[in-house]
Amino acid sequence: MSDAPKPLSGAELQAMLDNSPFIAFLGLKVTEADPAREQVTMTCVMRPEFERGKGTGQWHGGPIAAIIDTVGDYALIMALRRGLPTINFRVDYLRPAIKTALTTTARVRRAGKSVGVVDVDVFNDQKALVAIGRATYSTLAG
Repeated sequence: MSDAPKPLSGAELQAMLDNSPFIAFLGLKVTEADPAREQVTMTCVMRPEFERGKGTGQWHGGPIAAIIDTVGDYALIMALRRGLPTINFRVDYLRPAIKTALTTTARVRRAGKSVGVVDVDVFNDQKALVAIGRATYSTLAG
């Protein structure tokens, strides 16, 4: 019998997201939570506060980076059932995201005793890859 906790469901992940004022402001919505594949997908709609320039509809890189970090973190949170601090984080912006919602998919690459590594892909409404990220999180207990 395994001592591993039962993974969080999509509804439980959404409740955690909604409980954080900043993440709730981002408006992330869980669309997939697959513990067997260690994958989480979330969507986020454009808001005027996310624009690079007023009235352009173009996403600023800051909100995209915050989304990547958050969705990556929650891919590990799904299995570990607790928040995890980010150790290292990078983003490659591949094309502008203009007048589009974003769909972000995070895949756990390593869930070790001390660190977890997650790759994150961000797509626009046309399913074109907008940005990719990789983050390392501390998985140490306590």
